[in-house]
Amino acid sequence: MNWDWILFDADETLFTFDAFGGLQRMFLDYSVTFTAEDFQDYQAVNKPLWVDYQNGAISALHLQHQRFQGWSERLSVPAGDLNAAFLNAMAEICVPLPGAVSLLNALKDKVKIGIITNGFTALQQIRLERTGLRDYFDLLVISEQVGVAKPDRKIFDYTFEQMGHPPRDRVLMVGDTAESDILGGMNAGIATCWLNAHARSLPEGIRPTWEVASLNELEQLLCN
Repeated sequence: MNWDWILFDADETLFTFDAFGGLQRMFLDYSVTFTAEDFQDYQAVNKPLWVDYQNGAISALHLQHQRFQGWSERLSVPAGDLNAAFLNAMAEICVPLPGAVSLLNALKDKVKIGIITNGFTALQQIRLERTGLRDYFDLLVISEQVGVAKPDRKIFDYTFEQMGHPPRDRVLMVGDTAESDILGGMNAGIATCWLNAHARSLPEGIRPTWEVASLNELEQLLCN
């Protein structure tokens, strides 16, 4: 094994992230039938907020409240309560992606494994407990707690401190989002592997060290 540490993104890299399913489930508690059209409206607000968050323009709290502001006014429920209900619903429906458990078993005891995620604290910890995968990970770094998000080099510098400063050429970053995971790894001066399950094209200027289409393919790459 050429690595001392492998760092993974969480959402859509190791775990499913079905936001539409989570929102449908959560809004049932408020007697709302959440439609595909509602989801499009939600994403029209949510996606630009995530770009601003990754660029360091807004805080995690601002993102979490702003994305539910319209619903908050409609339902007369605080946006923070809606956000908490959503994260709880996401934790309930989340499962490991195909190949995740096999990959983690193959890596366990051979290399240290960490998660570095822009997702929110409430979801990350519950999900690791519920999926029974907590013990696979030597480190969990959550942007909300660090105060800075991928692709900013600062979250990687923080992670390296937590890891005890291993040589950068012995650390690999794996993730599905080129703009945060791969660019972040590049900013940190470490090797990267892009999990491109949906055959997306790379944004300009972002070059992963490797590209795989599935976690099974990644297991072959790392373990053979």
